[in-house]
Amino acid sequence: MRRVIILILLLGLMQLIALAAPFGGAGRTILVFGFLILAAYSAGELAENFHLPKIVGYLVAGVVFGPHATSVVRPSEALDLQPVGDLAIALIAFIAGAELDLAELRRRGVSLLKVTGTELAVTFVAIFTALVLMRPWIPFLAGYNWIVVSAFAGLFASVAIVHSPAVTIALLTETKAQGPVARTTLGVVLVADVAVVLLFSVALSVARALVPSGAKGVGSLGATAWEIGGAFPVGLLIGLAIVIYLRLTTSDLFLFAILATFFGLEVARLMHTEPLLTLLVAGFIAKNFSRHGSGVLLREAMERSAAPVFVIFFALAGSKIELPDLARLWPLVLPIALVRAGAIRFGTRLGARWARLSAAESRPLWMGLISQAGVAIGLVTVASASYPAAGGEMRTLLLTLIAMNETVGAVLFRRALLKAGEVGGEGAGGMEEAALQAASPRSQAV
Repeated sequence: MRRVIILILLLGLMQLIALAAPFGGAGRTILVFGFLILAAYSAGELAENFHLPKIVGYLVAGVVFGPHATSVVRPSEALDLQPVGDLAIALIAFIAGAELDLAELRRRGVSLLKVTGTELAVTFVAIFTALVLMRPWIPFLAGYNWIVVSAFAGLFASVAIVHSPAVTIALLTETKAQGPVARTTLGVVLVADVAVVLLFSVALSVARALVPSGAKGVGSLGATAWEIGGAFPVGLLIGLAIVIYLRLTTSDLFLFAILATFFGLEVARLMHTEPLLTLLVAGFIAKNFSRHGSGVLLREAMERSAAPVFVIFFALAGSKIELPDLARLWPLVLPIALVRAGAIRFGTRLGARWARLSAAESRPLWMGLISQAGVAIGLVTVASASYPAAGGEMRTLLLTLIAMNETVGAVLFRRALLKAGEVGGEGAGGMEEAALQAASPRSQAV
């Protein structure tokens, strides 16, 4: 009840300020930024009282205070706060890379590829088939010939199979979960992220070949190839630069974590590489090639700095959920979402059996793969830009699907971690503790 009162008081205070001294520009953006942090944080605490993930509260706060409800956050202000969202994506990518352990990848890399490949293939085929069967009711498919239907259905499915590193990392950070389910889910999500970008590029190229779009300003296949392939050498160089810094000093890592993230993000933009993949590689290099566990300390510092950024990131994501579209399209979105969830469950079980994962690890795994967020939204934007006519309806349907999966997926993943007994670090080994001890001043002095 206290959190509800706080939210009401915050909303009332914003309304009073707006009435007493109406203003706009940078001043109002800063005010909205502060309000959104406080309101989203309170909503997150309230969600936790109902045994829901905090990020669900952040999303709901964004919806309630966004342009389609109370309009405390206007579209222009959400746009002004976009750099905060970019920072969150960069932090998420770096933390995700730092979560990957080189020894574990050598041991389990093949298993992750089997699970990921099977799950993505099954889900793609299931969504493609569902769209073809539902084509009379889907605006961007109805009335077109089979060539156009196949091209657009394949493009839609290549985006719809995307998972969410953002939600996965945010929940792992929130719950401090460690164990087989947490590690396998993170591994599958990260491998899938790279695979889906490649698959989307192929699907878009096929669609352009079958259905010329006539759109201007769409990147070439070579540019797309560099955006993905170039992320590896650029991320490697950023990671090595961080490793060199960590060999010189491990002081002020909290501040350095933010500066390194901004630096990596700007380098990725200047080099025209995929920021998420670039910083993922940088995080992996920094964690696994640093001495005395300093990479672990940097990751911990990034997790601490990411916590408040996650609040505003998911609140802004919630403010972009268009309630009118959600109300209008749910009869179409719901069956697609159910088909997607069922295909993820079946594909994960099939891949886990092929990879010979234990039942305790494989059964709840699908629940961590439902969420969608930042990468999916980015691919939606590219797809809609490629086809200005049909792309508008495709974008609306995909964004509605993403909004539904983002919320439901967070709840399911938290439930999976609780069922596996991994929340709060249960089931984790002592590797991290040993690394932290090795990085302590006493051990370095020795």
